[in-house]
Amino acid sequence: MLLTLTTETDAASDLGYLLHKHPGRVQQFEQPYGVAHVLYPEATDTRCTVALLLEVDPVGLVRGRGPRDTGFSLAQYVNDRPYAASSMLAVTLGRVFRSAVAGRCAARPELVDRVWPLEVHLPAVPCPDPDAAARLFGPLGWQVEATPLPLDPQVPAWGDSRYVDLRLRGAHRVADALSHLYVLLPTLDGAKHYWVGSDEVDKLVRAGGSWLGTHPARDEIARRYLAHRRVLAESAVARLAEVDDAVADDAVADDAVADDVVADGVADVATEEVLAAPDGGPTVGGPATPTLAELRRRAVLEQLRAAGARSVVDLGCGQGELLGLLLDEGVDRLLGVDVSPRVLATAARRLRLDTLPDRVRERVRLVQGSVTYTDARVAGFDAAVLMEVVEHVDPPRLPAVERAVLGAAAPATVVVTTPNAEHNVRYPTLAAGTMRHHDHRFEWTRAQFATWAQAAAERFGYRVALLPVGPDDPDVGPPTQMAVFHRVGQEASR
Repeated sequence: MLLTLTTETDAASDLGYLLHKHPGRVQQFEQPYGVAHVLYPEATDTRCTVALLLEVDPVGLVRGRGPRDTGFSLAQYVNDRPYAASSMLAVTLGRVFRSAVAGRCAARPELVDRVWPLEVHLPAVPCPDPDAAARLFGPLGWQVEATPLPLDPQVPAWGDSRYVDLRLRGAHRVADALSHLYVLLPTLDGAKHYWVGSDEVDKLVRAGGSWLGTHPARDEIARRYLAHRRVLAESAVARLAEVDDAVADDAVADDAVADDVVADGVADVATEEVLAAPDGGPTVGGPATPTLAELRRRAVLEQLRAAGARSVVDLGCGQGELLGLLLDEGVDRLLGVDVSPRVLATAARRLRLDTLPDRVRERVRLVQGSVTYTDARVAGFDAAVLMEVVEHVDPPRLPAVERAVLGAAAPATVVVTTPNAEHNVRYPTLAAGTMRHHDHRFEWTRAQFATWAQAAAERFGYRVALLPVGPDDPDVGPPTQMAVFHRVGQEASR
């Protein structure tokens, strides 16, 4: 099976730095199911193409640890695995280009956030639904050309096969493009070459966490990526809602692809005993239900409206989803602050700051900063928002956050949201005692959050109201909890 990635731009051969593969060499990488070759058919200053060729050994798969088809023994040896781009190619891509997927380039770090004009070509991709490629890749900014392949070119009457010749064209960071392929190639096929257990939920959330939560085909992707295992798909949808606006982590993609293995064909008993999803959980298939991240943004927006805030600073703004809503609301002045320059660049693209009319663009500004330090730039706003931020701060640094926001910046209104740790038992594949996101430093119960919020309010002259976000479970409470601080004796200007 073959994948090529081409760019036509200035200094095109710099692509080799990002992929950590020298354009002047042909390299081989042993895989559990065959051999992967990386080579550059062309590498000039204006055009560069890298090819990933995976030679699969179908006999080795049967004799090794691959899944066995007991229904038709010949199919173990005669199948499309050596030719069609599937989960094997996705796993190989993640292994061979691990650093690029993770967004790391020690030699030329400035290339990581560069947006490249890219063309991806996969000559044979399993795609039973001819419209699926456009439905999955299109919303991510790709121009999709999926040409059905005939069963036999010499016998047109036989019609088309279940395979397409797939070309994708678009401007993306290389890490993002590889992440899209890693998740969506197995999704198109709807099958995997290894056992799909609960650990696959973690891989999907890690690899697609920065874009999958807001994808219009999110539920379909989760269902097909997880081999139509309903409980796993429902858990993935719920988890994606949690990381939709979480703080970005450069190691996410690397962790997701490094752990892939060709698993035994026999399921582990513990994997089979996945807890059932709770009643009222997210529905997979049909119209997409609002994610928890969307419910959070709505709840925060409602509080800002009620406060009459005309200027808002979003501390830990992430990719700018809330800022976009506030722009649409007509808020006069907006400031987005995040510690990650890469995330801020994504927010700028998402908000289309370079194409907005001047009078609109002047209302919003993005700056790099940390919520743990006093910053004069965040003072003078009617309201401040810390949405799913405090749990990413080491507990000893929380007093610094309080001083910087409630003390120094001192807006009339401060809105804070954070996970409710009690609700974690409602996530079937989240192991007991673990947190919802690998970067969380802690997760509070409702009582712990109330204690912190009330103490902080008293120290800095605020009153505070505690509110639920999301379905309020009678036993364990809502998935997200919110504190709304109002400065005593002061209201936001109206």
